[in-house]
Parts: sequence; C-alpha cells; structure tokens
Amino acid sequence: MPFKKYTNAVLSALEFNPKFHEVIARKQEILDGVYRVENLTPQSMLFIGFNPAILSCQAPKIAVTEISDQALDYIANSGIKVKHIDSSQLDQYKKSFQCVVAMDEYFTFADSDQAQQQTIAKICNLATDFVISTVRDYKNMDYKDRDFSSPVVVRNGTGKKIFVENHDWDLRDRSAWTSMIYEISEPANSLTSYGVFNRRTMFFKQLAKFSIDAGAVNFLVHKNLMYKSLLKKNYEHVVTIEFK
Repeated sequence: MPFKKYTNAVLSALEFNPKFHEVIARKQEILDGVYRVENLTPQSMLFIGFNPAILSCQAPKIAVTEISDQALDYIANSGIKVKHIDSSQLDQYKKSFQCVVAMDEYFTFADSDQAQQQTIAKICNLATDFVISTVRDYKNMDYKDRDFSSPVVVRNGTGKKIFVENHDWDLRDRSAWTSMIYEISEPANSLTSYGVFNRRTMFFKQLAKFSIDAGAVNFLVHKNLMYKSLLKKNYEHVVTIEFK
C-alpha cells in the first residue's frame, strides 16, 4: 500500500531526530486528549502505518497494518509487541479494535471518490468505539500551501535532513492531486524520494457523511487538538469518528 511508503518518511524523520522521545510524547498527548474526551483509554488498538505514538502505547492489544518491514523491525527493537495484519486481511477483523489510529491525513490517500468512500467504510468497520484521524482545512487552504507544504528541517548535531512535500494538482479534477516527499540529507548531499502518492481532498462535512454512512453515530472535530506531522509544519485538525 502507498501509505506505508509515506510513513517510511515519518520513520526516517523520527530516527534522525535527537529529541525523538519528546516527539513521541507530543504525539501521545494528542491521543490522550482524545481519550479524555471519549472517557475511554482503549485496551485494543490498530495503527494504520507508522506513527510515533505506537512507541508509547500502553494498550494490552496493539496491531498495525500498512507498514513496512523496516518500520516493523524498528517497533520490535523498541520493545513494543505488536501484531502485524496484512492490509488484504483486514476484512477478517470486523469490530476487533476499540480504537483505530489513522493519522497523517490517511483518508486523502485515494485515487477516486469511490475508493475514498470504500477506505473510510473499511476502517470504520474495524473499530468498536472510535477512529482517530487528521484532516487539513482544504476549504480554507491558503493558496501558497497548494504547491508545497511548509518544509521541515531536522538537525541532530552531525548533520541535517530537510523534508519537502510537493503537490501536483490535477488540472481537470480540482479534488485530485499527487504528492511527493523529498528527503535531503546533509552534509552527504543525498536525496531520497517517497512517492508518487495519489491524493484527494477530504472536507470535514464529506468525512462526516461518509463516516455516518459507514455506521458511525457521531463525528467530532476537536477544537483544542491540532496535529503536526514530522514531515511538514502545517497543522492538521484531529477528528474522531464515534460508534458508541
């Protein structure tokens, strides 16, 4: 799946960061904020792709999908026991997890409106209590953010890595674009690219409708919780799709 390649870049940014413990703690704070609102600390969780918060997860049952072998090894070497589920087998896990975490604008990774709806339905089908995701405000997006996300520079004392996300918007379909992540390493002057990723905009009302259609009972945009990826400085809104 393309998303696991995207989150490989997240893993690279975390591994290089000398303050990775602080990064993990900040991502966990986001989840803890949702748990307080939901009045539930989930005992079973599924992470979609690699997210730093998995390294601080205390749930007895942790599973992960759409993730690379490299990221799986990193999680295992960090002492976290997780079950890997191949994305082709997710339909066997209907309502198997109290919480599903699908951050980094997961629902924008689609090549058609129909595929987007199907992905939302598939992920909602896995959760008994709630799904946590993030969405940028595409309706009010500043024009200067359309071609490039705000770049990130990570320094570790011996060098630096620069992460640049480029967006190439479709000229005929205003909801579609492709994105690439470029990782520039210095002083080696090497370039690693991640992509191309097919993307589609996701609006709050759109995600709410698709979620309700998939069986959700409520959709919440958290006013006091904002998420920032390791790959860009732009903030994303934290949303919860609720089933109880």
